[in-house]
Amino acid sequence: MSSIYRSEEGKSCILEEYEAYVDQLGEGITREYVETRFGQTHVLLTGPKDGKPLFILQGMNCVNPMTLSWFSSLFKDYRIIAPDTIGHPGYSEDTRISARFDSLAMWVTDLLEHYEIEQSAFIGPSFGGGIILRLATYIPDRIACSVLVAPAGLIARSKMKVAQDFMLPIVTYRMTSSPNSLQKIADTMSCNCMKEVDKNIIGKIFKHVSLEQDMPKLTDREELANYTAPTLLLAGEKDIFFPGDKLIERARKIIPNVRTVKYDTGHYPSQDVLVHMNEEIRLFLQENY
Repeated sequence: MSSIYRSEEGKSCILEEYEAYVDQLGEGITREYVETRFGQTHVLLTGPKDGKPLFILQGMNCVNPMTLSWFSSLFKDYRIIAPDTIGHPGYSEDTRISARFDSLAMWVTDLLEHYEIEQSAFIGPSFGGGIILRLATYIPDRIACSVLVAPAGLIARSKMKVAQDFMLPIVTYRMTSSPNSLQKIADTMSCNCMKEVDKNIIGKIFKHVSLEQDMPKLTDREELANYTAPTLLLAGEKDIFFPGDKLIERARKIIPNVRTVKYDTGHYPSQDVLVHMNEEIRLFLQENY
């Protein structure tokens, strides 16, 4: 299978941004490579070594430390395990595996086995949330509790709206490198609040990476019949991909033990919303983990 990167130069450019983001996370970040059945996985680790394990799975078409930075307030209390998703920008194997079957759940299982973790809490925004839902259908007993932030895998995206408001500006940006096009993309994803550093990174990813198009399959109620772990779902009212009201309605129908919270934000949460999200997550983990 071919690499997700369009060129070695483009890959190097993105990995430079990755390193700069890791530096912003502060001291205490370590890293290692783990062998899985799908290839090498690069993992960022932080937090107390004797802390309860907390997996944080990155979103789609971004880099792991960007997602990880959203939950930095949890670093002091938990042993954070944050893998670069196989087949996504980062240092893990850069050939994709299907998101529509059990492959990504098997990949996380390999990581659990490597770290000798019988049960863990999980946080996953967007694509990462979709992976957690696949894991919930595959090995539900290994999830102590989970936090799904605007997750994939519950509702289908509006193809027409996403094509018009998101994909067309990406095509224009690739052709022209127009700052206006990139700004439009960032504003659409975040409701006009994306950080400059994040905007620059996603711009480089849109330029240099063949974007992931294969979303985790939609989960149905029967698949989650054996999943009883406490689940917190956080949704954005103005999310272009997974609108909050629809997401919450679907989650309440199919996830047995779910609590839902909606915020006035887009797919990328604002810094103010992140503060509230982190407090909600902190209390949820204290209560259920």
